[in-house]
Amino acid sequence: MPEHQRAYAIGIDFGTESGRVVVLDLHGGAELSCEVVPYPSLVIDRVLPSTRESLAYDWALQDPDDWQLVVDRGVPAAIATAGIDSGEVIGIGVDFTCCTVLPVAADGTPLCRLDQWRSHPHAWPKLWKHHAAQYVADRLNEVAHERSEPFIARYGGKISSEWYFPKLIQIWLEDREVYEESARFIEALDWIVWYMSGNERRAACSAGYKALWSPDDGLPPVDYFTAAYPGFDDPAAKLGTEFFALGTAAGTLREEVAARLGLNTSVAIAVGNVDSFVSTPGCGVTDPTTFVIVIGTSICDVVVHDDQVLVPGITGVVKEGVLPGMYGYESGQPAVGDMLAWFVGLFDADRNGTRYAELEREAAQVRPGSTGMLALDWWNGNRTILADADLSGVIAGLTLRTQPAEIYRTLLESIAFGSRRIMDNFEDHGLRLEQIVACGGIAEKSPLTMQLLADTSGRRVVVPASTLIPARGAALFGAVAAGREAGGFGDIMEAIEALSPGVGATYEPDPKAVSIYEDVYRLYRELHDSLGREHVELLHGLKRIREQVNARETVPL
Repeated sequence: MPEHQRAYAIGIDFGTESGRVVVLDLHGGAELSCEVVPYPSLVIDRVLPSTRESLAYDWALQDPDDWQLVVDRGVPAAIATAGIDSGEVIGIGVDFTCCTVLPVAADGTPLCRLDQWRSHPHAWPKLWKHHAAQYVADRLNEVAHERSEPFIARYGGKISSEWYFPKLIQIWLEDREVYEESARFIEALDWIVWYMSGNERRAACSAGYKALWSPDDGLPPVDYFTAAYPGFDDPAAKLGTEFFALGTAAGTLREEVAARLGLNTSVAIAVGNVDSFVSTPGCGVTDPTTFVIVIGTSICDVVVHDDQVLVPGITGVVKEGVLPGMYGYESGQPAVGDMLAWFVGLFDADRNGTRYAELEREAAQVRPGSTGMLALDWWNGNRTILADADLSGVIAGLTLRTQPAEIYRTLLESIAFGSRRIMDNFEDHGLRLEQIVACGGIAEKSPLTMQLLADTSGRRVVVPASTLIPARGAALFGAVAAGREAGGFGDIMEAIEALSPGVGATYEPDPKAVSIYEDVYRLYRELHDSLGREHVELLHGLKRIREQVNARETVPL
């Protein structure tokens, strides 16, 4: 890049309740501005906005108008705050919570925007944590193992209800009209790229991790799907067959959007990415011995390695799914920030954050092992290593003397123990992990959580010197899509080397705490395996009763 040439990239990180737009200076890597745009509709999990009809339990939808608002409002605001010449923006990259998917018409219009379909819940986007398709995932898993399908090993032995085909087949089963009307069932990350560029360019990354696609083998065979659901005989019909590598330019800004954003139509739009995976280059990580934890509403974990190892219980391994020339491994925990928000909300009716800060301070004074409690962080099911959305949270060891700060600390410990269990699973299968790099809202706001990750795992925890890692990573891919001639980069490895964010904070394991937590962790493992494997019918039975009771119009006293 010539020294006299200024160049900027924009990264847009679409989260669960808001979007963040970052302007990245490609000379030195400074984050010049960040615009946060809350979603007006947030998570739609109670009633359908168009009809006020109640949604069933485990539904979680979103409104695509919220995502468009992030682009249309957030990008001009971020450019204005950065004080840059908009003509020097060369690329835009995006990342999304995944698998968030929606049915669209042939021109890309979301069905939920069309009057005749707005009253159909299945016409709306299904958020990543929509778990109402668990029964479909169960059937797909059953048939995959009955048939000894080789693809299932790439996904740790289980398909998640959060993924593409369980959500699509749920529509096929429950609202065939919406299914037939849909020209495409598309990842939100691909849809927003389509909106900005005018081109449908499906990302190989999300197809590999969430839609069972492999660059070597394609989709699972048709007779696998028909064995599970006779009549579902064209699995590629709504998915497509062409997928594009990370860093590929999907096109440039279409004229209408460019005019609205105040940008040139020459701005390159990168193929979309997944929020957790884009965080690895955003953190500057290329080392196979580093465990990347993206910790916010949920946790997504990422490991990269030169080799493919079929690790049971993970949520996927995909060739070049994270970085070129390497295999990317995914795992995670689906209830973290939202679990803490639930608990703090019990004591903070105004939700102004005061009680949260108090609980953090008080919990930091609680000694390791002194509460006599253990928790399983399954408030939203278990993603790794049990892959069971029907599990629910547990707190064991409560007494009449238990204080709120002790429960809060126990919840934090459950997050850390869950991460340790996942790391143990990787190491048990030959992937050595020496340090943790953590990013996301909780990594920035909760030093106690970071110290617990160090003390429960015995590993150093590094927090990068950036509060906007996913958006930063997305911006790097925007710069790659633009290319060297425009002032960007030839590939993502070059971008990482040039613009690593550096270290913001480091947490070393405390030897005394490590020793105590080793004893507690042994009990955690027993409780985890007992309720998650050996006696799984206990938590499953409670959920079944809850669903049966809530499904009745009246509940007899």
